[in-house]
Amino acid sequence: MELYFLGTNAGVPSLERNVTSVALRMLEERRTFWLFDCGEGTQHQILRSPLKLSKLEKIFITHLHGDHLFGLPGLISSRAYQGGEDPLTIYGPVGLKQYIRTCLELSESHISYILDIVEHEGGLLFEDESFRVEASQLEHRVTSYGYRVTEKDLPGKLDTAVLESYGIRPGPLYGKLKRGQSVVAPDGRILHASAVQGKPKKGRIVTILGDTRPCESVLTLARNADVLVHESTFLHELKDTAHTYYHSTSRQAAEAAQQAGAKQLYLTHLSSRYKYEEQLIEMEQEARALFPNSIIAREHVLYDVERTVY
Repeated sequence: MELYFLGTNAGVPSLERNVTSVALRMLEERRTFWLFDCGEGTQHQILRSPLKLSKLEKIFITHLHGDHLFGLPGLISSRAYQGGEDPLTIYGPVGLKQYIRTCLELSESHISYILDIVEHEGGLLFEDESFRVEASQLEHRVTSYGYRVTEKDLPGKLDTAVLESYGIRPGPLYGKLKRGQSVVAPDGRILHASAVQGKPKKGRIVTILGDTRPCESVLTLARNADVLVHESTFLHELKDTAHTYYHSTSRQAAEAAQQAGAKQLYLTHLSSRYKYEEQLIEMEQEARALFPNSIIAREHVLYDVERTVY
């Protein structure tokens, strides 16, 4: 898994940064990517990226402010022209369906693929054999959600030397053992998966938040996360401004990562007042003073989501 930031600015785009959108690329895990928020211009950012709209599987909208969803109508329409034939599911707060349907109907946009719009009020949104996605409401001027993506643990590597001693070669029996099932060897011996499997690979947790003040839901969503993507609209000297407008500072983001036991913090949703590199460095250093693994998210950079080793 890798994170790819398509927009890191708050409110409006600037010459330096686009408005909010971040991709979770999962080419190895499911040959797709998921998108979190879709500010205006996101599809243009994708054109400049290694991402392909045809591989977009899911979109998660945190809230209905324009800098987080004005890019949706164009992206939805363009996806079909860029080879997108598989179904696309979009999750978000109540009102999202009306917004999308109205835009598509009034513009007479015709979508050739299945578009499923899921309005939610938090809780478990999606689960399959590999991933689980949960949402909780944050504290913002409008209903805003954070998302917690949990990758399930993967089975450990098979010991091929032991398998050969049982006369078992790559094939269907390998698959059963990987799934934790016992098998019967060619000589009639029963072989249990636990005897030939290494330690499982621990699944990763990625938490991506919408706009928010510090609140308990942030800590719940970010608990033991491998990666936390947290808004950092202001430096802490403007903490009162942040509170008034229901946002967070870089220090508050670092406090959340520290308290939740997260492993890596990415700061995004930066006020357009911070235009210069030295200002971004100051914001990063402010967070690192509390939480050393803090990084200002840069657009068009791939960030690996590292796996914890048991």
